[in-house]
Amino acid sequence: MGKRLIQQARGRGGPTYRSPSFRYAGEARHAKSLSDIKGVVVDIIHCQGHSAPLAKVRYDDGTKCLLIAPEGLRVGQTVHSGPSAEVEVGNTMPLDEIPEGAMIYNIESQPGDGGKFVRASGTFAKVVTKLRDSVVVQLPSKKKKTFHPKCRAAIGSVAGGGRTEKPFLKAGVKFYKMKAKNKLWPHVSGSAQNAVDHPFGNKRSSRKSKARPCPRNAPPGRKVGMIAARRTGRRK
Repeated sequence: MGKRLIQQARGRGGPTYRSPSFRYAGEARHAKSLSDIKGVVVDIIHCQGHSAPLAKVRYDDGTKCLLIAPEGLRVGQTVHSGPSAEVEVGNTMPLDEIPEGAMIYNIESQPGDGGKFVRASGTFAKVVTKLRDSVVVQLPSKKKKTFHPKCRAAIGSVAGGGRTEKPFLKAGVKFYKMKAKNKLWPHVSGSAQNAVDHPFGNKRSSRKSKARPCPRNAPPGRKVGMIAARRTGRRK
């Protein structure tokens, strides 16, 4: 009898795959207030749930929040959030107020959601074009995406840019890195597994893979790999 696939087991949300969020410092997001507000950076901290450092900010109205720290932010610096903020590192502004070509990060998907895009360490996006009812932004992947003009973003690039340049060197270091966020590691390809563990698994031979395009109406246990491919074969 077959077993649950890894993606099926993850979907149940058991402790094996659940993120240890009780150890995280908190949610890193823009200030909840959409109007102009000023705050002071109280501290810069490390959180195992984020690849970038976080800045503790205390605002004038007494509220506190965690922001993703940009490159060059320091303790005691004043940061502004709102439509009339200046284009300076660490400030948060709506996209329609940010000039074209400026580096931004932590971009909101919908106005007021706190930021969803470009949050990893060392990343930044650029404002490419302003249209009447949308703003075009070039993401770190060089893909261009349109956003609502009132979506907010922070000015600058995310701190911790050299993180990926240092090699792990040992599997044990990588193990503890992935364990901090409870990520599944190592990743084993389906074709390397046994037939009982994965639809791509097969007998013990030099070529055991059964990977092939999967029909769109396949049952959940078989719907893995290239699902309902539009085309197959070598591109001419």
